[in-house]
Amino acid sequence: MARLLFLTERFPPDIGGLASSAGRITQVITQLGIEVDVVVWSRQLQPGQLQEPEPDRLLRVYRIGLYRQWDMSLPVTLNLLDGLQDRYGYDGIWGHYLFPAGFMAAWFAQLRGIRCTVSARGNDVDRGLFPPGDFARLQWTLQAADRISAVSQDLVRKLQVLCGRQDVILLQNAVDGGVFAPADSTSNQSPLRPISRESLGIDPDEWILGFSGELREKKGQAYLLEALRAVRAHHPACLLVVGEMRGSQEAALQVFAAHYPEDAQRLIVTGHLRDPEQVVHHLRLCDLYLQPSLWEGMPNALLEAMATQLCCLGSDAGGIPEVMTHGQTGFILPRGQLDHLGTAIIECMELDISIRQKIAQAARQHVLATFNADREKQSIQNLLAQLLGSTPLR
Repeated sequence: MARLLFLTERFPPDIGGLASSAGRITQVITQLGIEVDVVVWSRQLQPGQLQEPEPDRLLRVYRIGLYRQWDMSLPVTLNLLDGLQDRYGYDGIWGHYLFPAGFMAAWFAQLRGIRCTVSARGNDVDRGLFPPGDFARLQWTLQAADRISAVSQDLVRKLQVLCGRQDVILLQNAVDGGVFAPADSTSNQSPLRPISRESLGIDPDEWILGFSGELREKKGQAYLLEALRAVRAHHPACLLVVGEMRGSQEAALQVFAAHYPEDAQRLIVTGHLRDPEQVVHHLRLCDLYLQPSLWEGMPNALLEAMATQLCCLGSDAGGIPEVMTHGQTGFILPRGQLDHLGTAIIECMELDISIRQKIAQAARQHVLATFNADREKQSIQNLLAQLLGSTPLR
């Protein structure tokens, strides 16, 4: 049986798209009959502390405590990887996100003479391009890896420009259309009690504008807050954040609240919801879903909203135009026009409801056909067949 070492900065039950994609991908790999050892950095452990997994599992998760700086965490991690390689003799290593996991995977693979693949997710490319040291490390990682995957065609193109390679593999995200489904879907048999407007303190006449995930600057937080204010000047509305706000962004919210206290009161933040069905119940309340990202890979939250059959409005960042076709499966606002987000929201909401419903239905159909588990599994199987060579896959 083949063995794979998988490095990632986040892994379930950690929050965020990186964690959920890492959990989903490793589950698929084990379904292909490959043993997987995951090494993930943890902020809940003491620096250098190792939390070992239960033995005799196809999927084993090693958590290692982060130091304050990566220049301490990475050498300590390298010691762990050396010990695991001596013990298990991995056939390959996968770095999920280009730094730190991708760089560490490529470096370790070079040192130990094993094959390596790295996966680009979006922010790892866009943020790593500009600081000179980060750019050099990014280029080296891409050149050293045996195989590279990217979550969108936009990222594939960027990586081809960065490293001159034409063998970058498209590995799109997948969404569970059985869980993320409209309320009347026969495939959805959730035992959870639906969330109501009343339970969230939302008035019957308010438009519910939705956002899912971790609200922060790159997701267009400033534009969302300003849009809420602009919309509320025209019609009662609230912004429902199905997730949480990054701690570093609290200061921006406090400034907004100081200037616009009544508008700030209509920002409703659920906090992190571990159960996907809780997320779905909140999404179903939304009249319009918003994804005004400044840069992106392939946002899981948007795929989930579309699968839930919501009418969605997003920017043209990253892979979003690969998910939505303007006027057919959603609405797209160029990043250079995000200061007009409030106007775009009003225009969408004033469309006849039958038009919005038709677009939402087309969005669900598109996501189920294109971003499904079978396609993702086939892509992963093809990638691993190239990476592991003669090592058999189930």
